[in-house]
Amino acid sequence: MNSGPAAQKTGWLPATLRALRHRNFQLFFSGQLISLIGTWMQSIAQSWLVYRLTGSALLLGAAGFAGQIPVFLVAPLGGIMADRLNRQRIVIGTQISSMILALVFATLTLTGVISVWVIFVLAALLGVVNAFDVPARQSFLVDMVGKEDLMNAIALNSSMFNGARIIGPAIAGILVARIGEGWCFLANALSYIAVIAGLLMMRVERPARLAPQGPALTHLIEGYRFARHTAPIRALLLLLGLVSLVAMPYTVLMPVFADQILHGGARGLGILMGATGVGALLGALTLATRSGVLGLGRWVAFSCGGFGLSLALFSFSRSFWLSAALLLPVGFCMMLQMSSSNTLIQAMVPDHLRGRVMAMYTMMFMGMAPFGSLFAGALAEHLGATFTVSVGAVACIGAAVLFFLHLPKIRVEARQLIVAQEVAGGEPSVEMTARVVED
Repeated sequence: MNSGPAAQKTGWLPATLRALRHRNFQLFFSGQLISLIGTWMQSIAQSWLVYRLTGSALLLGAAGFAGQIPVFLVAPLGGIMADRLNRQRIVIGTQISSMILALVFATLTLTGVISVWVIFVLAALLGVVNAFDVPARQSFLVDMVGKEDLMNAIALNSSMFNGARIIGPAIAGILVARIGEGWCFLANALSYIAVIAGLLMMRVERPARLAPQGPALTHLIEGYRFARHTAPIRALLLLLGLVSLVAMPYTVLMPVFADQILHGGARGLGILMGATGVGALLGALTLATRSGVLGLGRWVAFSCGGFGLSLALFSFSRSFWLSAALLLPVGFCMMLQMSSSNTLIQAMVPDHLRGRVMAMYTMMFMGMAPFGSLFAGALAEHLGATFTVSVGAVACIGAAVLFFLHLPKIRVEARQLIVAQEVAGGEPSVEMTARVVED
């Protein structure tokens, strides 16, 4: 799949960074890291801008809903495109579109004509872009590194995302407090230059097993049926969707915690989000040290439970620095669950269905969040942010217990799927075959 100059390897990299042996992934990693710092700056600045203009937890939730509901609605179409078209070109197009929207955001904010309804519209447009970007980008990883290093590429991609999550909010907190939100939007727009340049420099062969042409609805149903009737994938997606619905919306309410409960202001918001990012980065790096999928099912269950427990403790904390410390295990467990689920799903899905199944992963991971954001904002408006977050945390713990009890029933099918995809990829390995979701 990755033969020739595009897949040049070097032998000096440690096992934790082995996906960086591929030139294409090196370009992707470096450009995306810069871009994601800007993305996190914009995310924090947007949340604070909505909160500054309205002071409303409900409208914070509504802004999250507007930005993420397009992912739920449009991601299936994005998955079809990722299976039928050149993924590299799709990602280039989505990055250019995101840069244009960030420039519009910056211009309107810096000129003082921004309003809440304009924020909602721009957030919704960015959500449409993400609905095409995420399935294509997740599916594109296997085109860059092949199946041999796919697990490590997923982990490093998550590490990059969360490394940016540490740096971006910290910078945004300082910039917002000193010179305003508009400059964060402008910095994000400029950051896209790096990732677009890296994508244009890549030399990637199109995957050998793209889905055949045909009616879009037929392709959509095919991907849905595969996920629905494949018990391990269905279980992972349902758990992911539930966590995204009830627990992940804590991030939408973070401005309320930072300002009203912990009295940290915009700078405190950056520190809290950065603490979550530190934990998430450690979680992703923990996954990157692994060379197989042995026991990842248990990791998903335990990390989901740990996420709920640490989030419950955070919700009741009234000390700023204790809250920041509690967000470390929140981020660690959250990212470990998300990345482990991603790894297991990609290890089990056939190449010609990869884009559509990753679209369903995107719908569960990002697409359920808008409903949770809207619900959390409304509940927090009437019952408070503390109660809202604690209820989601308890539900998360319950879901983890149910998944763990169901795990023995799905291990055999998971093992068969992983072995089948190893053989189909032309890289059967006794070692990898043994490293399945079992003891």
